[in-house]
Amino acid sequence: MSLSQLLGSLSPTEWWQIGAIILALLAGLLAHRWAVRKADRNMGDATPRSLRRILLRGTERLAFPAAALAVALLAHAALDAAHYPSDWLALLTPLLLSLASIRLVAYMLRLSLRPGPTLRAWEQLVSLGVWAFVALYLLGWLKPLAAALDGIRLVPGEHPLTLLTLLKAAASLGAMLLLTWWLGAALERRIMGASGISAGIRVSIAKVIKFLLITLGLLLGLSAVGIDLTAFAVFGGALGVGLGLGLQRIASNLVSGFILLFDRSIRPGDVISIGDRFGWVQELRARYLVVRDRDGVETLIPNENLVTSQVINWSYSDRKVRIKTPVAISYHDDPELALRLLEEVAREHPRILADPTPGARLLAFGDNGMQLELRAWIQDPEAGVNNIRSELNLAIWRAFKTHGITIPYPQRDLHIRSAPDS
Repeated sequence: MSLSQLLGSLSPTEWWQIGAIILALLAGLLAHRWAVRKADRNMGDATPRSLRRILLRGTERLAFPAAALAVALLAHAALDAAHYPSDWLALLTPLLLSLASIRLVAYMLRLSLRPGPTLRAWEQLVSLGVWAFVALYLLGWLKPLAAALDGIRLVPGEHPLTLLTLLKAAASLGAMLLLTWWLGAALERRIMGASGISAGIRVSIAKVIKFLLITLGLLLGLSAVGIDLTAFAVFGGALGVGLGLGLQRIASNLVSGFILLFDRSIRPGDVISIGDRFGWVQELRARYLVVRDRDGVETLIPNENLVTSQVINWSYSDRKVRIKTPVAISYHDDPELALRLLEEVAREHPRILADPTPGARLLAFGDNGMQLELRAWIQDPEAGVNNIRSELNLAIWRAFKTHGITIPYPQRDLHIRSAPDS
């Protein structure tokens, strides 16, 4: 039957229902656009977890099904009052109710995980997939569609692999991974909020639990579909060969990540130097470490480099760091006065610790002048080291200038052995 014949066979009462359905969908779209504009306009500086942001985004997700449902119920009542059939509108009502419920539940699950654009895309995909399954069930099309998919054999044989089996496996795996991921994120937040455990131990426990839960979800999902887990023995052997041939660096980074977590040599918040990179540790990941420097640049350092290379941890056991500022004075100046000025400059700086006390030393008699050095301690290396050296040098220059102490230029004695008579 062609489209024109199909449209011509519709009765006037059926056209009324089609018009009401179109009107309900248009009302839902307009309500959704209004909710999106209102949320963007009133969001302001709301934090991702604030109540205002949660309510606005929740309204945005419920605007379409709620408005469409309201119009559908009104049209259903009007058709019933006019003694017209309204079976299509009666079918639209549970579809919209299920859509609203699924979108709300998916949004609440998303709030329990770490926010991000990837998670938002997964939320929409999962919501659409679950609603499509519910819609097919309500329409009565689920069993015929399942029989058709089961008839498509991807791998023939005694135990054929059909398209239905593949879709069931994907849905089961997705559901188990989503559940275990959500449970792992909830446990991770509880563990990271524990105040009686050090940050490194909290990160270690959270990462191990999350890894074990995801692995358990993967195995349970495969087992629920009916896949024999003993068949993965061959896969495990192939994976071992792959690790030995081409994936050894990835495996090394993963193992190194767990080593760093358990031996607590590097923790979030530590100030480290590796190579020419200096900064503080933002977070520990399974494969790499995130280090943020003073320029705001985040460097991803593979975990293997931290285990096999020399790393300077400025705050490993004690956050106190001593800085040294060398300076030279002329032989015509008083070195005792210069040493006292250096110590006074250090004591007046707000970031210099009073205990241990700053000290100044006369190190050597150089070719151009006497070599002095100011030694002082700070407790916040993450706030910068070179900036405090610059501030100390400026304060030393002003103090020396006030008291008439000179910083000598390079000096050389020239002995002329012969010269023309002119």
